[in-house]
Amino acid sequence: MNDRRFLTHRINNLIHSALLLGGMALLMSFLGWLTAGKDGVVWAIIIGAVILFISPRFSPTTVLKLYGARPLARSEVPALHALVERLSERAALPHGPGLYYVRSRILNAFSVGNKKRSAIALTDGLLRTLSLRELTGVLAHEISHIRHNDMWVMGLADIVSRITSFFSILGQILLLISLPFFLMGRFTVAWLPILILIFAPTLSALMQLALSRSREFDADLEGAELSGDPVGLASALEKMERYQGGLLERIFMPGRREPHPSLLRSHPRTEERIRRLLSLVEPPESRARDHDDGFIPLGFTEVSRKPRYRIGGFWY
Repeated sequence: MNDRRFLTHRINNLIHSALLLGGMALLMSFLGWLTAGKDGVVWAIIIGAVILFISPRFSPTTVLKLYGARPLARSEVPALHALVERLSERAALPHGPGLYYVRSRILNAFSVGNKKRSAIALTDGLLRTLSLRELTGVLAHEISHIRHNDMWVMGLADIVSRITSFFSILGQILLLISLPFFLMGRFTVAWLPILILIFAPTLSALMQLALSRSREFDADLEGAELSGDPVGLASALEKMERYQGGLLERIFMPGRREPHPSLLRSHPRTEERIRRLLSLVEPPESRARDHDDGFIPLGFTEVSRKPRYRIGGFWY
C-alpha cells in the first residue's frame, strides 16, 4: 500500500472527526449559555455526562435478537472464524467479535458492542454474493469500527445533538414568553443569536451526519490496513452497490438509492469510498473484478422472502 497516502487520509479523517465533534459540543454549550448563562453551559455538560453514563448498555446479543440473528458456529464457517481471529489479533482487540447470521436478502454487515464484547452480523445475501477475499475486507472494516469504539463516538454525538435540540426548544419557549416585552420595546432583539437558536438542531444534525461519513472513511482505511488488501474491500463495495438493486432499477432508476444530497447522507458515496481505497495501491490498480461465487456454507437454504420493515425501525 501507499503508506504516505494512507497516513494523509488518516490524519485528515482524524482532524475532520475532531472538528465535527468539537463543533457539536461548542454549539451545545453556546445554546446552554444563551438560555441560562454560565449555569446553562455547566448544566449542558452535566446532563450530557449523566446521560452517557446511565444510558442503556445493551449487550450485543440483545441488539442482534432484534434482527433475528443467530450465532455462526465455527464448524459452519471455519474460514470466517479464522479470518476474524487473525484480523482481531492485528487490531490488538482483547476479544475477537462473535459472528452472527441474519436471514435476509439485503447485502449488509454491521458490528455491535465494544472492544471487550462485540459481534459482527452478516446477512444471507452478503454471504451468497461476496467472495472470501471480499468478505475479508468487509470483516476488517467492521473490526475497525470496533477497534475505535465508533458506536460509542456516534452515541456521544447523538447525545450532544439531543441536548442541543432541548436547549433550542427551551430557548424558543422563553422567546415566546418574552415576546410582549420585545413588542413594548423593553428589550432589544439580537437576531443572530436567535437565528442560531432556531437552526441549531439542524446544524447539529448535519454535523452528526458528516461525522458518520468521516467514521466510515476511517473504517475503510483502517480495514484496508488490517487486511492488507484495499482492492478486496473496494471490490466488495462495488459488488454490494451493483447487486443491491434489480436490473430494471439499475436501467430506469439509476441513483434511486441515493436520492438525498450528500449533506443528508450518513454514509459517503460508494464511488468516493472506492476511489480512496484504490488510491492506496501502488502502482494504482483498477477496480477488482472478482468472479468467484459468493461464500456460502453448505446446508444453508436461500432466503426467498423479501426484506420488510420491522417494529423499532429495523429493516431486514
